[in-house]
Amino acid sequence: MAIRFPAAKSFRATLFLAAFAVACAPAWSEPGAPRPDPKAATETQLRGVEDTIKASEEQRRQIEADVEAIKVDRARLNSALIETTLKVQDTEAERAAANARLAELTMNADALNASLENRRSVIADVLAVLQRMGRNPPPAILIRPRDMTEAVRAAMMLGATITDLKAETDALARDLEKLAALKASISAQRDELSRSAESLALDKTRLAGLIDARQQSLAAAETALGAESKRAAELAGQASSLKDLIGKMETEVGAAKAGAQAALAADQAAAADVASRAAASRGGDPARLKPAIAFADAKGQLALPVVGAVLKTFGAPDSFGGAEKGVSIATPPAATVSTPIDGWVVYSGPYRSYGQLLILNAGGGYYMVLAGMDRIQVSVGQFVLAGEPVAVMGDGSARTAAAAAIGAAQPVLYIELRKNETAIDPGPWWAKTNIEKARG
Repeated sequence: MAIRFPAAKSFRATLFLAAFAVACAPAWSEPGAPRPDPKAATETQLRGVEDTIKASEEQRRQIEADVEAIKVDRARLNSALIETTLKVQDTEAERAAANARLAELTMNADALNASLENRRSVIADVLAVLQRMGRNPPPAILIRPRDMTEAVRAAMMLGATITDLKAETDALARDLEKLAALKASISAQRDELSRSAESLALDKTRLAGLIDARQQSLAAAETALGAESKRAAELAGQASSLKDLIGKMETEVGAAKAGAQAALAADQAAAADVASRAAASRGGDPARLKPAIAFADAKGQLALPVVGAVLKTFGAPDSFGGAEKGVSIATPPAATVSTPIDGWVVYSGPYRSYGQLLILNAGGGYYMVLAGMDRIQVSVGQFVLAGEPVAVMGDGSARTAAAAAIGAAQPVLYIELRKNETAIDPGPWWAKTNIEKARG
């Protein structure tokens, strides 16, 4: 009587391989199933696009009507600007978080795919061995007794291999389930990003209309503003430092000089009337033309001007053997930049390797410097409220000094706080949860 390897185990292994092949194979339609009509599918898709365009146009018209209704009211316009900016920045933060989750899910899916590919080759090797052994079965024990030890040893080895193969296949099935779940999560995340993109586009359309309305309200001084912008550009070319630039602007450019005088008057009024200052701190008038509170009293209250992650903080080592004089924040492309403070625009435009530079006089000898933007939306001498939109970031292609020093591929906003002529640590002024979120 001859002893042979059990065929059931080999058959079971084959079934496992078949299950693996089915799980990994793409889904094909059955031979008898009707094929979709390409023309009908295209027409359906076109109708969907037309409906989307129509809905978008209706929403845009509604936005234009809303802006037209409020642009004559400064308080309502400012409130709408701040509210819409906050909504845009919240959506930008959600999209940044969703993109991070999507990147992590995709990385996990890629790792699982690589693992599955490795296991595919292992299983193929084992089955190839089984197939070769099946074509050359072990000898009969009664005919060649001296081969009994070899036959038993081979049987044991094969049994262990089959067991390992089953365990490997079970693990493979679990990983396939994980991969399917990851793909579903990736699809859901992409859908969420698509929806938020539509919402963000509409909010930015509304914000652009509000910004145009705000700037049109200053059109009366447009001719003088053009001449002063030219003078500001000349001074920027002559200035050797930010300190020099601020000094030149506030002495030689009318609008910036008027802003500096208004800041000084506001400081004197606040010092003379402590009671009114305390009342202002409980909530400012959106139509106001001076800071709600003194900047020195705003510690722990300022929001960061943009959504993003802090890359460099004040005092950190820089690439030149010194220390950073400001804060660098990596932002999403085309992120909206708001002003963290009430203040007057001292300078607005390009400056050396800073890129687009914005300097705000917050009063009390404090200045906030924002640099690295792609486009600035306010003018010299203009008073802006905390939370108002003042600029837009680029896509990271323009290499500013802050981005180049860090080696960042994305847009980088540089923030510097100055007290009179010296850069100081802005850390104590940021709201705690705001800065912690950006650092996290």
